[in-house]
Amino acid sequence: MKHACSRVLSLVVLLCAVPTHAQSSKDYRDLTRGLSSGRLHGPEQLNEHVTDGKLSLSLHDAILLALENNSDIRIDQAQIESQKFTLLNTYAPFDPLLQSSVNVNRYSSPGYTQLQGVGQSSNATFNQLSQTGQISYTQTFETGTQVIVSASSNKSSTNSSFYFYNPFYSSNVQFQFTQPLLRGAGRFANKAAIIIARNGLAESQANFRAEVSNLILQVVQQYWTAVNARGNLQVNQESLKLAEASYKHDKRALELGALPPLDIYRSQSEFAARRVQVIQSGYAVSQAEDALRLTIGADQDPQIRALPLNLTENPEVADTPGDIDVKTELDQALRNRPEIEASGAALDADRANVRLAHNQLLPNLSLSGFYQSGGLGGNQYNLITGQLISKGGFDSSFNQVFGFGYPGYGGSLTLTLPFRNRAAKATLGTALVAQSHDQYSSRQIREQITRDVSDAVSQLEQAKLAMEAAKTSLDLAQKSLAADQRKYELGAETNFFVLDSQTRLAQTELVLLQTQINYQLARAALSHATGDLLQPYHVQITDLAK
Repeated sequence: MKHACSRVLSLVVLLCAVPTHAQSSKDYRDLTRGLSSGRLHGPEQLNEHVTDGKLSLSLHDAILLALENNSDIRIDQAQIESQKFTLLNTYAPFDPLLQSSVNVNRYSSPGYTQLQGVGQSSNATFNQLSQTGQISYTQTFETGTQVIVSASSNKSSTNSSFYFYNPFYSSNVQFQFTQPLLRGAGRFANKAAIIIARNGLAESQANFRAEVSNLILQVVQQYWTAVNARGNLQVNQESLKLAEASYKHDKRALELGALPPLDIYRSQSEFAARRVQVIQSGYAVSQAEDALRLTIGADQDPQIRALPLNLTENPEVADTPGDIDVKTELDQALRNRPEIEASGAALDADRANVRLAHNQLLPNLSLSGFYQSGGLGGNQYNLITGQLISKGGFDSSFNQVFGFGYPGYGGSLTLTLPFRNRAAKATLGTALVAQSHDQYSSRQIREQITRDVSDAVSQLEQAKLAMEAAKTSLDLAQKSLAADQRKYELGAETNFFVLDSQTRLAQTELVLLQTQINYQLARAALSHATGDLLQPYHVQITDLAK
C-alpha cells in the first residue's frame, strides 16, 4: 500500500518548482517534459482493485485513485505548471544576447571627376566592394547594468588610385555600459518581477495543497455516503423480510380462520410500504456510487464503470477520543492550513508590487559610457609611384585594435523628469488597493478557519454523543421487538405491536448507521479544518520550491 501511495504522489502530487537558474535550456526541457505530446493520461491503477468481478475499494484506495485520475486535480495542477513558466519568463531580461551580421555590398558608377582616381575619360567606371562583419554580446545584470561588447571589421576595395590601403581593413572593438541611478536601479527593482512570480508560484502551490485536501474530504464524504446508502438498503431489506414474514403469518392465520378478514390489511400495507423503501434505497445507492465513480476516475473506462462497487470500510467506530481542546486545534490549523500560506505569499507579492511602484515614481537618471579601440590594415601603396609598400590584411588591423593605439571613449548622464507621471501614480494606487484587499482577505481567512475549527469540534462532540445514544436506543428496540414477538406468539398482543416494533427497530438501525457515518465525517472535517487531513491517509505533497 505504501508503495502504491508513493507511486501516485510521484506522478500527480509532486510539485517541482523552477530552480534559481530558471533560464537554462535544461530547466526548460524539464518543465516541458510530458506536455508536448498533447495526449490525456488514461485512468491508472483501477484494474489492480478488481476482484471477483467487483471494484473493491477501501477508503484509502479511493483517495489514491482520485489523486491519480481525478480531472479536477489535473486542472489544478495545470495552474501550477502555468505559473512555473510565468516564473521562467521573468528571467528573460537577464538572458544574454549574441548577435552577428555580415553585409556584402558592391557599387559601380560612371566616372565623373578626376578626384575619383579612375582616369580622365568619361567612359571610366568607379567600382567599390564593401564587406562588413559584426558580432555583439549584450548582457543585463541584476543591478540594472547593461553591458554591450561588440567587435566589427570592414573590408573595402576599389579601383580608385587615391587610397593608401587597397583593399583596406578597418576593425573596431567597443565596450558600452548603461547604469540606471534612480528609477530601475539596484537589485530589487530589477528582480521584482522574479520575486512576484515566485510568490505567485508559492501561492499556486499552497492553493493546490488546499485543493488536494478538499478533494480528499470530498472522497471521504462520497465514500461514506455510499456506505450509508448501502446500509440503508440493507436495513430496509431486512425490515422488508420481517414485514413479509408477518404478512405470510397473518395470511396463513386468515386462511385458518384465526384472524379477522379486516386485520390482514395492516400487515399487507406495511409490506407494500417497505417495498417502496427498498426501491428508493436502491436508487440512492446507485446515485451515491455513481458520484464516487466519477471522482475516482472510474467513468473514464467503460469496462471499469460497469463493475459493481465493493466498499470494504466498516462505519463502526472502534474508539472515540476524549475531550478536544479547541485552542490546540486552532493553533494547529493556523500552522498547517495552506490557505494561510497562500495569503502570506499574496501579501509578499503585494509588498513587492508597492515597493516597485514607488521606484517607478523616481526620475529616470542613467549613466552611460563607452570605450573603443580601432585599427587599420591592408595593402599599402605609394600614391606617387603606385608601388606596393607593404602587404597587410585582417590580422594587421586587429593587431592595431588590441594595441590600443587609437582609443575612443566618452560618457553621458541623462535625466528624464516627468512632470506628472500619472501612469506610475495609477500603478502605485492599484498596488496599494490590492495590498489592502489581500490584507482583509487574509484576516477573513483566519476568521473562517477559526469558525471551521469551532464547528468541526462541535460536530465531532455531537456525533460522539449521538452515536452512544443510538447504540442504547438500538439495544432497547431489539429487546422491545423480541418481547412483542413473544407476546404475539402467545396471543397476548396483535400484529400491530409487532409491526410497530419492527418499524422502530429499522429506524433505530438507520439512526445508528447515520450517527456512525456522521462521526466518520465529523472526524474528517476536523482534520480538514486543522490542515491535517493528508496525514491519516498517508498522503504527502513534496514541495521543492525553495
